[in-house]
Amino acid sequence: MSTTLCQVMGFLVSSLGVAGSIMATAMDTWSTQDLYDNPVTAVFQYQGLWRSCVRQSSGFTECRPYFTILGLPAMFQAVRALMIVGIVLGILGLLVCIFALKCIRIGSMEDTAKANMTLTSGIMFIVAGLCAITGVSVFANMLVTNFWMSTTNMFQGMQNVQNRYTFGSALFVGWVAGGLALVGGIMMCLACKGLIPEESRYKAVSYNASGRNISYRTGPYKVGSGYEADPKTRKGAGYEEAPRSEDGRRSYPSKYDYV
Repeated sequence: MSTTLCQVMGFLVSSLGVAGSIMATAMDTWSTQDLYDNPVTAVFQYQGLWRSCVRQSSGFTECRPYFTILGLPAMFQAVRALMIVGIVLGILGLLVCIFALKCIRIGSMEDTAKANMTLTSGIMFIVAGLCAITGVSVFANMLVTNFWMSTTNMFQGMQNVQNRYTFGSALFVGWVAGGLALVGGIMMCLACKGLIPEESRYKAVSYNASGRNISYRTGPYKVGSGYEADPKTRKGAGYEEAPRSEDGRRSYPSKYDYV
């Protein structure tokens, strides 16, 4: 029961993590304009992985996608790649995990196969969570670097107006989603141990005597009472069994019978 509960909980938590990664990748608020020095503005800018948007004070919002790929920074493209890889691995892990659930019986699938599939899906969830956390962290590092560079330029008087960007809501969604996928993958790996059947097979052991081609095997024993003569006693050449008397005793010939 605990194995099934751990497996189902891992599946649900991982599903939330994968859904959160998809949501974070599609959101446009990875970086938002910092309004610390200018709280009242007619234009508010925010950017995502796929497009940049401008919202006016009237409520009108205009978004423009990035039409170029080579013109974007290399780290920006790396963040895109990490998020996409995490989503693909998460979706594949969900498909494998559905067939690996212990509460779902498909044909004559053995518990060993379900254990292997559970472990595979758990590893996929762990890698997907690490990809999401790494991608969001790299983007956050880029924001921190650009923020302090813009702040330094503003204080040195190089530019009078400098737009600074800070963390958007998509970053926090990505961090939480990556953590959920990571926890769900660990739970699936723990559930794999409980799905492996315990094999207790006893095999007959044979002992070979040195110098002889004789094998002894374990077998049933017959318990007898008293002494029983061996019916397979070897008889030599010319041997004849002595006749029995009336009282059941054998009578052996004396030396006078051969005269």
